[in-house]
Amino acid sequence: MLKAANLALLLLYPVAWSAPLLRAGLLPLFGMEEISVLTGLRALWQSDLLLALLVAFFALAAPWLKTLALSLIQFGLLDRRALPAVTLLGKLAMADIFLIALYITLAKGIGVGRIETAWGLYLFTACILASLAISLIEARRGH
Repeated sequence: MLKAANLALLLLYPVAWSAPLLRAGLLPLFGMEEISVLTGLRALWQSDLLLALLVAFFALAAPWLKTLALSLIQFGLLDRRALPAVTLLGKLAMADIFLIALYITLAKGIGVGRIETAWGLYLFTACILASLAISLIEARRGH
């Protein structure tokens, strides 16, 4: 069951990256623009390349690579001695770095407006929390 949950994360992360995290707009009458991890990265790419690269690593690459490495350990394709490195990769996979950068971008671009959370924020948060739980359970199994 734990293996299946971890494999599911490999598929759910890309869905979460493209799902709307929030909707932002200047006035309720003009409609709301949906912002996802990927559209947020695109906006960062245009305004701050270094920050965009850091966010891409911490919000996309690190959590997905951590999940992949943990799957390889679970299926015996990677030695359990790699678990400390996987744990370190998990610590680097901080979604809050992405969220802070996204809010900075929004604050720069939208002085007055409205922001609503969307279902992608909950999916992305669930992926991060599930990955953390799976990692903790897997680490305890090895002891």
